[in-house]
Amino acid sequence: MKNTLGLLLTTLAASISPAIAAPSQADVVIRHATVIDVEHGRAVPAQTVAIRDGSIVAVTDDAGAGAQWQASTTIDGRGRYLIPGLWDMHVHFGGGPALIEENKALLPLYVAHGITTVRDASGDLAEQVLSWRGQIASGQLFGPQLFTSGAKIEGLAPVWKGTIEAGDKAGVDAALDREQRDQVDFVKITDSTLKPELFLYAVSQAKARGLRSSGHVPMALTVGQAIEAGMSSIEHLDYAFKAGVKDEAAIAADFAAGRIDRAEANRRLHAGFDRDTAMAAYRRFAELGVAVTPTLDGGRIIDFLDVEPRDNDPYLAYIGPGLRDTYAWRVERAAKATPAQIEARHAHYAQVAAVLPMLQEAGVRIMAGTDAGFLNSYNFPGIGLHNELALYVREGLTPLQVLQSATRAGPAWFGKLDRYGAVAAGKAADLVLLDRNPLQDITATRAINTVLMRGKVYDRAALDAMLAETKAQVAEWNAQAKP
Repeated sequence: MKNTLGLLLTTLAASISPAIAAPSQADVVIRHATVIDVEHGRAVPAQTVAIRDGSIVAVTDDAGAGAQWQASTTIDGRGRYLIPGLWDMHVHFGGGPALIEENKALLPLYVAHGITTVRDASGDLAEQVLSWRGQIASGQLFGPQLFTSGAKIEGLAPVWKGTIEAGDKAGVDAALDREQRDQVDFVKITDSTLKPELFLYAVSQAKARGLRSSGHVPMALTVGQAIEAGMSSIEHLDYAFKAGVKDEAAIAADFAAGRIDRAEANRRLHAGFDRDTAMAAYRRFAELGVAVTPTLDGGRIIDFLDVEPRDNDPYLAYIGPGLRDTYAWRVERAAKATPAQIEARHAHYAQVAAVLPMLQEAGVRIMAGTDAGFLNSYNFPGIGLHNELALYVREGLTPLQVLQSATRAGPAWFGKLDRYGAVAAGKAADLVLLDRNPLQDITATRAINTVLMRGKVYDRAALDAMLAETKAQVAEWNAQAKP
């Protein structure tokens, strides 16, 4: 009888499912959440998400295998919506060495607003930003995952500070050598003084070396020439607009030959936009895999300062006095505009913004990016991305398309969709838990309950503490700056 009972118990134990017999251990478990499938536009309710060692290890139904997961930290996602972490694909750090600490204070602002990755598109603190990239990755510095172009490539004696100057092909080669030594994540090439032929050479050589590139296309070139040479992304919607001008090539040739100045070139560009031309150009963007980062709100802020003044914006409390001072030149220039110039600014914004849904229709990858940072007046790190996303909906995109631009387009551009851009097993545990459904209303991205970054949990109290600490630091700097 004793042997029979032992055999029965042994058989019973073997028949119990592993989920019941041996609960799986995670570092963090989120229960009862509605997972937003950003790729397919679905809201999947009643999900359990298990996280271990900075990665998602399981996403399963609460009523199914979800019960097997245990963790020391459990988050109640009931009535809430879980999305991948947000990416801001165009930010800047700069203003000179005196503003290093003010720039560093911007990093928590991104996290506090659900932004777990940023792409630095070059400023004048390249070495510092490269150092921050490594410190963040190793856990020595708190901030979002940071990708950077390092120092931008320019011509001789450029407008922009902190650049690598190149006056000939050898100079471009040396610049790219340095970029590779710095192990930049992509190359930024701008058009202040870089000769058009060297611009194309730099783009093509970057591609030949396996480097992604982005930048500002010289007026003396067409956007088509830049992307055919290998440019990987177009920064700012104005350049996408330029690609839709029927006689863009003639305008570029006239400008290059000195027959027209920049003002006349711009006048002709804005008079010559043609939808058929634009759609053909945008389909070519899509064919070549060229992405567009609109940075729409940055331009709109200046264009509409006459009716939407920002000098008393509450968010200024998070921006150091030195960085605020860098806003002045654009603000002062905008204030001197005549009524006719103001009207033209408004019209310009509307004309350029209308390109956004055309890009979407053509299948172009749209990457959400703000241009936030120094110089770009009132374009605030953190909250600026949410303002940008709201504009995308206002200008014709769906909430899903906008959410994809801020969660999947960036990882796709960097070739990292295997690790980011979805709430799924194997992905990085960079997540945002929202109080409202962003598929119904994109402003729900502001309703942040919890942020997870590299598997660590920052609840609402922790996020508020980040904001409070930055605000207190800025108040201290303000007091020190007073005469």
